[in-house]
Amino acid sequence: MTATASPTAGTSAGVDPYAIPGHLVPPGSDPVLRLQGIEKYFGDHHVLRGCNLEVYPRETVCLIGRSGSGKSTLLRCTNFLEEPTVGSVEVDGLRVEADPLHNRNRAYREQIRQIRLRAQMVFQEFNLFPHRRVIDNLIEGPIRVKGVPRDQAIATAEKYLDKVGLREKRDEYPARLSGGQKQRVAIARALTMEPKVLLFDEPTSALDPTLVGEVIAVMEGLAHEGATMIVVTHEMQFAREAADRVYFIQEGSFVEAGPPEQVLDSPRDPRTQAFLQRFLSALPPGAPPDTDAPLA
Repeated sequence: MTATASPTAGTSAGVDPYAIPGHLVPPGSDPVLRLQGIEKYFGDHHVLRGCNLEVYPRETVCLIGRSGSGKSTLLRCTNFLEEPTVGSVEVDGLRVEADPLHNRNRAYREQIRQIRLRAQMVFQEFNLFPHRRVIDNLIEGPIRVKGVPRDQAIATAEKYLDKVGLREKRDEYPARLSGGQKQRVAIARALTMEPKVLLFDEPTSALDPTLVGEVIAVMEGLAHEGATMIVVTHEMQFAREAADRVYFIQEGSFVEAGPPEQVLDSPRDPRTQAFLQRFLSALPPGAPPDTDAPLA
């Protein structure tokens, strides 16, 4: 079992007080991702309030919380899809300071491009090119962004289509796929870029409930194989099964974090307890606690 820490410990220095390496982390490893003092404003709305997060290689970290708590914004700040107002992002040794008034010169844009290469996002809505075959969706990034030769990109893409169980769909168009298949293709597309960290923004929320399981199975497989992942989710069973740590975020701050058996089964903070009680009470009668039911 992973130890837990006080939420105030070390935060003044931009250190994640909960970050204790998981069981798959190679001995002596440094964090592959560090978020330090991340603040985000949308106008006068203070969305993120000094978030510190460290993730080690081969860890899976889950972010949970109510809609509007800031968890997706934090994920999007990780690869600068949203520009942090204050703080820094470091992925695989590349550190970029938040500077929303920056003039975005070539050097700064290149830093952000490199962060995005290292931290690939899997979105809620798949974002596949509808006019391109599955295989073409997968090889577009490696060829155009990384300069990978076409034959090599195809071989890598086919390897990851095998991993998500969709090799036979390589020549199909997205319109001919189910929602679950589209999301598995999106996961394979992110893997084909071979990033250091995978970022999942509620990857099952747009799916029919009958299709959630196939996506969760792929993600659990990746977690057990040692992929490094940050997952924003309402899938509590996935968090319980796959996460090294679960972070509960409320009003832009981490309230409680630790191993899933502590945060999900025996939460210590009254706010975490209230969230989980409310979440479970919102489930339809007879539904398992991993159903991605909307919170009231």
